Amino acid sequence: MITHAYLESGMAILKARLASPAGEAPSSSMIVRPFITLSREVCAGATTLGRLLLPRLNAEFGEEGQEWVLMDRDLLSYALAHHELPDQLARYLPEDRVSEIDSLIGEIMGLHPSIWSLEQQVAQAIVQFAHVGRIIFVGRAAALLTQSLPGGFHVRLVASKDIRVRRMMSLHGMSANEAEAQIERTDHGRRRFVRSHFASDIDDPHTYDLVINTDRITPETATSLVMEGLRHHMRSAPRPAAERRADGAAAGPEHAAWRDEG
Repeated sequence: MITHAYLESGMAILKARLASPAGEAPSSSMIVRPFITLSREVCAGATTLGRLLLPRLNAEFGEEGQEWVLMDRDLLSYALAHHELPDQLARYLPEDRVSEIDSLIGEIMGLHPSIWSLEQQVAQAIVQFAHVGRIIFVGRAAALLTQSLPGGFHVRLVASKDIRVRRMMSLHGMSANEAEAQIERTDHGRRRFVRSHFASDIDDPHTYDLVINTDRITPETATSLVMEGLRHHMRSAPRPAAERRADGAAAGPEHAAWRDEG
């Protein structure tokens, strides 16, 4: 099912958390567990940012046996493995391209479970992983799936098409025309995925806590911005009532600090 050693290691970490009492879904009396979602335009730098974040997150928000896990290109593999489903089913669940033909073939051939059921199981796995925390999710509309969980810090990465075309050319040895066409197809597919599954606009900045333009922000600076944002988010996240009574502090963001100036 999962053949890469780092994926097997990540699944082992997650299974251990889910099997422990602390891996149960949090309630009002339990600590809020942090996680990050990264939504991105293609070649906006999500993989680079995720890899830079891991050591800093482990140093500041990790615990022994509770290392952070990056779910990037293999997020589907994690979700399918969680439900003990074969990794080959991932081809029927693309996030970045129109897939009606593969889906139709799967339905005609009696794919079990159905495409709809597979999507539901992937979504359930993402939410359950978010409950146990210390995960960086990349894509799959994880920000929308986990909006109700207080530990989530949601980031959107964007960049100009010219910059992304140059990155795509460098990464894959494409011509400018090929890179631009690939970017347009992928961006369109992701927008369509979010619109068809969640009736939402992936580009809506109100969905996210932080939007970063990677044209102008270096990977190191972006990493520091996300770390500072997560620190503030965890300080202002809702806490158990007993803990609030102990220090007299109110839970929630500091909305009163903002003043409308038109």
